[in-house]
Amino acid sequence: MTSTLLVVQFVLAILLTIIILLQKSSSIGLGAYSGSNESLFGAKGPGNFLTKATMALGLIFVINTVVLGYMYNEKRNESAIDNVKTDTLIPSMPAPTTQQAPAAPTQAPVPSVPAAK
Repeated sequence: MTSTLLVVQFVLAILLTIIILLQKSSSIGLGAYSGSNESLFGAKGPGNFLTKATMALGLIFVINTVVLGYMYNEKRNESAIDNVKTDTLIPSMPAPTTQQAPAAPTQAPVPSVPAAK
């Protein structure tokens, strides 16, 4: 979700920059490249439309910035340890069984006698 909002933030920043530069100013800005922008937006000129568009995009930009800040702050409060499954950290080992030593022989071993020929 944060990556989507971040992409929206970049698009809003670019659109806001373009709309601000299209507005009529003492140096005309980028409006000089669009030809006759006085008749493009109606009889009152681009001032009214561009002013409202700038205000709307600016408001959306600020709201998006606040939401992104909130989401990144929530993500910062999480720890990487919280996402680790603790039952998989230590492999389960079988319980050690106590083995008894082999019992001592009850009789002494009888030496084998080689057969006579």
